[in-house]
Amino acid sequence: MKHDFLPSYDQTVKAITKIFEVYPQLQLNSIGKTVLRRNIYALSMGNVKEGAVLFVGGTHGQEWLTVSLLLLFLDDLLSSIQSGEPLEEIDFPLVLQKRGLIIIPALNPDGIEIALHGPKTARWKKQFVKKVMAQSDLSWQANARGVDLNHNFDAGFPILQKLEREAGFCNPSPRRYGGKHPLSEPESKAIVKYIRKHNISRLYAFHSQGEEIFYEYDNIPVPQSEEIAQTLSKLSGYELVQNAGLYSHGGLKDWYIKEFHRPGFTIEIGKGENPLPLSDLDPIYRKIRRMMAAAVIL
Repeated sequence: MKHDFLPSYDQTVKAITKIFEVYPQLQLNSIGKTVLRRNIYALSMGNVKEGAVLFVGGTHGQEWLTVSLLLLFLDDLLSSIQSGEPLEEIDFPLVLQKRGLIIIPALNPDGIEIALHGPKTARWKKQFVKKVMAQSDLSWQANARGVDLNHNFDAGFPILQKLEREAGFCNPSPRRYGGKHPLSEPESKAIVKYIRKHNISRLYAFHSQGEEIFYEYDNIPVPQSEEIAQTLSKLSGYELVQNAGLYSHGGLKDWYIKEFHRPGFTIEIGKGENPLPLSDLDPIYRKIRRMMAAAVIL
């Protein structure tokens, strides 16, 4: 199945539908709706009740290559199960009997639409998005209300808000404005509710770019986290780094670690300037497929 397409909402829904039709063991659900009433889809397989691993992509508009990456991995994984061939020497039918895998390819489909095709895709928020864009020369990472979803989670939010204001991000913006309060946005509310409802044992948030892995938050001790991070780094060649400045608080991974004291990771795929081109998809995937497969079992 080809995944070298721009992951607009319509194309992403088509790809998800096709995968769902080909692989009956897959479950497809909407975890909620965006500001513009688009569905946020979750695809799950295996024993999701006993402690699932969650992969999340498409949190930032310009980082749409993460959507393509997660769909490519999902297709590869399901194809290996169907053919009986191990993926990266891992027996996934056996693994998935013990631990489920859930993939949310695009947490922010509104932002991705705006990043790909401009304000005209913002439906009834079109004029608002135009106005926000006109006030800044930054490229679009936020949702349709000009809130950066990875600044909108309840983890050190007052500290982050102070840092944002000092940096001049006091109002809706294409990026780095975390909103008036944590979980002000339907997308962040939806994923927090979903994680609370399911027994998520590991969280992997895929972003771009930098070939880096973030695995800590606020010096909170997390069993196994450092060992897993070291393994991910060895398998991918990605560097382990610590949060700093405006990236220190308010992220999904930060909230997950704070809330559950379980291993959570932000994976910054690829290198270059966002948006990374579609031509980077295959080389990035080849470099980190082993790491992604291992992430399901670590």
